[in-house]
Amino acid sequence: MLCLADAHCHLDAAYFAEGPDAVLQRACDAGVIGLVVVGLAAEGEGASSDGLDRVRFVLDLARRMPRRVTACVGLHPHDASRWSRSLHEGLGVLATLPEVAAVGEIGLDYHYDRSPREAQRHTFARLIGLAREVRKPIVVHTRSAPEETLTILEREGARDVGGIIHCFSEDRPFAERALALGFDLSFSGIVTFRGATGVRDVAAWAPLDRILVETDSPYLAPVPMRGKPCEPGMVWHTARRVAELRGMDLKDLAAATLANTERRFGRVFATSSRNE
Repeated sequence: MLCLADAHCHLDAAYFAEGPDAVLQRACDAGVIGLVVVGLAAEGEGASSDGLDRVRFVLDLARRMPRRVTACVGLHPHDASRWSRSLHEGLGVLATLPEVAAVGEIGLDYHYDRSPREAQRHTFARLIGLAREVRKPIVVHTRSAPEETLTILEREGARDVGGIIHCFSEDRPFAERALALGFDLSFSGIVTFRGATGVRDVAAWAPLDRILVETDSPYLAPVPMRGKPCEPGMVWHTARRVAELRGMDLKDLAAATLANTERRFGRVFATSSRNE
């Protein structure tokens, strides 16, 4: 049986109105045995909330399915302007819980600029500090801000905990610096897109023990599923493309990326052969 992990997905009710269980069952049926599910503070929550409802949703999911799901918790750069000391402290408490494998996604997004860039930089730095405090890896979102992303990671000591560059969309020089900082590269459906030649170059070149695959569901559905809501079961299309680029058998790529995901996030996902 081929088994695979989805190293980054969103399963909130805002994305999947049917709830996570049906999505997870479809993923399991497709051989996706492990999922790193993201809980983002502040995103879309009302004024009466403490901003952590979606984080708690992911924690509850990880508690219900501890051998299938692990959580990462963070504050998206789109919401960086909503950072506050109380939100930071609340996120910090939850980040210490055993269900949480990483702090993220956090980072910079200068493509949409939904938060002022100075707020993004400040929040990114503070949350790298939080990850170092709780001694957990970082899941980095970076878009249209390659140099500043790397500079902040270097300046704030992110090397101490490492992590992943989620939804990798940069070039080989960026990848080289990220790898040197102790970060792995996680490839999404972007690697299947026609114009993503630079991403494919990195996917073909990067060390096998430093790559992961993900969906970033419900976004970025891979070819041939473009135009449909993305979900974890579709990660096979990304894995197949990466295997082709590397001249590998799919089963070997699946085994390597599963092992890399388990190592990076400190989890062993259940299969029937592992005495679940």
